[in-house]
Amino acid sequence: MSTTGYRMSTLVRLLHAGVLGAAATFYATGGACAPDRPRLSTNEAYVEETLRATELGISDPLSVLAFVLESLPDRVKVYPTENYYYFRFTHDGTPYAGSIRLPPGDRDEGKIEFGYYKDLSEWSDAMAGDVHLIAGPAQGLEMERLDRFAYRLTFRNKSVVFMLNDLSEVRPPAAALGADETFLGPIFDESGVRFFLLFNAKLKLFHYVLDETVRVADDLSATAGADRILVGRRTGFAFYRDHLVDRKILIGAYEGNSRINNYFDGPFDQLPENFIQGEELRGAIVASDPGVKGQLDRLGNYLHEEGRYLIHPYMLYHRQSDLLAIHACAARSVGRPAVYYRCFLASPPEESTPKRSPARRSKR
Repeated sequence: MSTTGYRMSTLVRLLHAGVLGAAATFYATGGACAPDRPRLSTNEAYVEETLRATELGISDPLSVLAFVLESLPDRVKVYPTENYYYFRFTHDGTPYAGSIRLPPGDRDEGKIEFGYYKDLSEWSDAMAGDVHLIAGPAQGLEMERLDRFAYRLTFRNKSVVFMLNDLSEVRPPAAALGADETFLGPIFDESGVRFFLLFNAKLKLFHYVLDETVRVADDLSATAGADRILVGRRTGFAFYRDHLVDRKILIGAYEGNSRINNYFDGPFDQLPENFIQGEELRGAIVASDPGVKGQLDRLGNYLHEEGRYLIHPYMLYHRQSDLLAIHACAARSVGRPAVYYRCFLASPPEESTPKRSPARRSKR
């Protein structure tokens, strides 16, 4: 994703299907699905929500913020590691997506990022009616820090505690780290998939490695013609079973998901900003791209313009067959690690232009 503030969760699927009451409350409270039976979504509920007459000052961001908070329970869980709480709603037959973000630093000054926009689709992928603002004490918002990972947000007599995702103790297994690699932090993507962000100091490249210390909520199947490439049925994420280390490296995300900015565009916009140690991230970025030296803060945000440095080594593919070139490269280079691991880059570093995350948008 990008940088002015938005996303969501598996809530999109349930809401598209119309389970707006129980399902919205269920996901807002951060509960886990009951282990015995799945939840049923119906077209009936979707149609009735779409046809329902609604009243909302959609052009007034503070009125929309009040509506969102009033619709939430008293405590919610913020799963994504860039601290976005995604939501969506339908108003006058039009679906909207948005987010509340609690950025590091700003949240301790009582500020949030809030935004929403008309949802994107394959047939209408141009942003329209998008709103983004920094809200804080000047807008009547109160923020109370309860502990490192808990903040109480109060606005217009409604208070909600936002529980940030504490992954402080998450580490990759030693067997998942290659030579010369450093673990930069854990990522919880808005897709519900977890990753380890790694940097190879010798080769000066990044990898997103699948975290298999927890259950992976996807059905990974081998692609035709390359059994080392595994593609998720739910997410579209493509992984490569590394020849040299026991792990799966993210090599692709489906291009259509990236274009419409949904939950499955990959982890580039969910960096582990609550868990970055000192200068590790900035140092890794500058090592890989010396041209940005002096332009970034320690979390990779640009100092003099909007946006965050784009760590996006994986391909955006149209068809699974697009991924076969990666397998061919890896298979012929497996004996030469310096070449082999570059096979997983979307483009070689020498061909890259300066990398900037686009302006953040809410997720579908």
